[in-house]
Amino acid sequence: MAANTPIVITKKAQDAVVNFLSQCFAQYTQQWNTVQIMEKIDREYAREMDYTVAQQNAKLANKLGDANKFQNITIPVVMPQVESAVTYQTSVFLTGTPLFGVAASPDYEDEAMQLESVIDDQAIRGGWIREFTMFFRDGFKYNNSAVEVSWAREVTPAIETDVTFDAKKGKPKEVIWEGNKVKRLDMYNTFYDTRVAPSQMHKDGEFAGYTELFSRIKLKKFISELPDVRIDNIKEAYESAFVGVNIGGMTGGIKAFYIPQVNPEINLLTANSASGMDWMAWAGLTNSQPNIQYKNIYQVTTLYARILPADFGIRVPSPNTPQVWKFIIINFSVVIYAERQTNAHGYIPILFGQPLEDGLNYQTKSLATNVSPIQALLSALSNSNIAARRRAISDRVLYDPSRVTEAHINSSNPSAKIPVRPAAYGKPIGDAVHQFPFRDDQADVLNNQMQMYSSYANIISGQNPVRQGQFVKGNKTQSEFQDVMAHANGRDQLTAIGYETTVFTPLKEILKINILQYQGGISLFNRDKGQPVTVDPVKLRKAVLNFKVSDGLTPTDKLMDSDTMMVAMQQIGSSQQLAAAYNLGPMFSYLMKIKNANLTPFEKSAAQQAYEQAVEQWQQTIVQIMKANPQVQQSQLPPQPTPQQYGYNPNDQNDVGNGGAQSSTQQTLQQPGVQVPASPNGGNGQSQQVQQQQQQQQPQGK
Repeated sequence: MAANTPIVITKKAQDAVVNFLSQCFAQYTQQWNTVQIMEKIDREYAREMDYTVAQQNAKLANKLGDANKFQNITIPVVMPQVESAVTYQTSVFLTGTPLFGVAASPDYEDEAMQLESVIDDQAIRGGWIREFTMFFRDGFKYNNSAVEVSWAREVTPAIETDVTFDAKKGKPKEVIWEGNKVKRLDMYNTFYDTRVAPSQMHKDGEFAGYTELFSRIKLKKFISELPDVRIDNIKEAYESAFVGVNIGGMTGGIKAFYIPQVNPEINLLTANSASGMDWMAWAGLTNSQPNIQYKNIYQVTTLYARILPADFGIRVPSPNTPQVWKFIIINFSVVIYAERQTNAHGYIPILFGQPLEDGLNYQTKSLATNVSPIQALLSALSNSNIAARRRAISDRVLYDPSRVTEAHINSSNPSAKIPVRPAAYGKPIGDAVHQFPFRDDQADVLNNQMQMYSSYANIISGQNPVRQGQFVKGNKTQSEFQDVMAHANGRDQLTAIGYETTVFTPLKEILKINILQYQGGISLFNRDKGQPVTVDPVKLRKAVLNFKVSDGLTPTDKLMDSDTMMVAMQQIGSSQQLAAAYNLGPMFSYLMKIKNANLTPFEKSAAQQAYEQAVEQWQQTIVQIMKANPQVQQSQLPPQPTPQQYGYNPNDQNDVGNGGAQSSTQQTLQQPGVQVPASPNGGNGQSQQVQQQQQQQQPQGK
């Protein structure tokens, strides 16, 4: 079923959207230097900040095979600290199966399993773990990261059996898949309303969007998978020029899409990336569709905006009421798609997260920025040692240029012979050269200082060497060490709580509402429960207010408090008051379902339970009669209840637990030595106990 409402807008409205995009870019780029700050952080993360002449000469010499030249060393501080923080958040939110569990009241536990199966299937298909891992890494590098959560529509392959195609092979076909899509956004090419705090962007922001680079083939595939209702200017989009909103300082043709230059070993020229590669010309092929002048690369911008449609000349119901719209613009000039977001949550589907939120919004320093001065300081101390090593192998001297030439003094050949000039003839050679003695008294002091300054980075981030995989000697016992480590992740837990509040809570709400609003009927396999699940959208919507979606920080156990229920279950067998106050069977089945053990196939139907209770009462009645009157005749006994009297069919799998097996009462009645007489109407005769008692009561000799 359709997720939102795509419409065709007029040319005037398209121009208004393009102008609105330009204003959004101007508001974002002219007031904030976020791109330059992020590029600096990435260079520090990659340890690519040293572009001094000495470093470049030594690096070039090493590349040419000269191993005697010492390169400067950048002590790794930023990258280990960032990765340690990412590892913790990943272990909290991304290691569970399923990624987002679903809990509900006992009345809706089947619907909860359906919702959980849908979310798990979408997470696997969309590779959510990869997206969230990069989302966490962006957050700790820049203290700002973004993820898009939208209801997407994709063409996917499926396999069916067609004897006309090949009786032994499956026939591929294309089907339309719809579901939640989670995508981490490249912060270099993401723009947003900076007047709003990042954590409130999805609720209060007026715009947020991102730009991607598409090749000609990727763009054609992307457009072909859009819903059928799209603006009829695709030819104009294909032929649009690679231009955009001019951002000061960017050259080479890219004016809106930014590619950072972090690794000097990889030469990514922005001009080449902008112009792309003309593969048709390279292969010697001509354009198969000469009526369309394709470009080799396109800027595709997705813009979410909370607007008044009347301001843009868009004719829709309630045009003066704020609405969330999605626009797709090619090369910042051609609008090809306009869609009103009719999601029930009413959010801009881009969530921003800040690991450290102190009220300063975009001025708050990231983890990488906080520890980068420590990396610079440690690198300076380390490079002073490198400078000492350079001094040791190339000592400084004073020489008389009238006696010794400069070329011979500075010869790179360590075994070269140094001739003297004629002016030195007949004079002491030692007077022509004076060597400065080399002394390195600070080496030990520097090593101690480096260890001390390195600990400051751990103090800033709340880390410790053990959590970073380093062995630390100590005098603690194993239990003491484990207790200390258990309390050493308080800072990380605080960050996780912040992520849970600002990102994952609205994200789970968006996932849940999108599924309840748009999900169609489908059959899926639940990995956690190990069984197929049939999704019924109608039942899901009826249970909307009863679902709680969990994650690593708030697992299902916490939502349902199953530990307390486990303690209660241990008391059930010894407490008659609990047995009288609760339905123990359904409660036990519900508890086991939380623990991933589905006992539903083994549950008895109400008819079976009523029949077995009647049989049990009948047995007790017969025993009392036999005790009161051992000479009673079989015809005088009450008839045995039958399954038909209670609407119970032992051969019907829907009526019997455990897939149609006989009831426990029936199995008991058929075992040898059962002390229950049969019914006079069609039974097997009197029981063995009744017959034995009657024989013992008869007089001897008869």
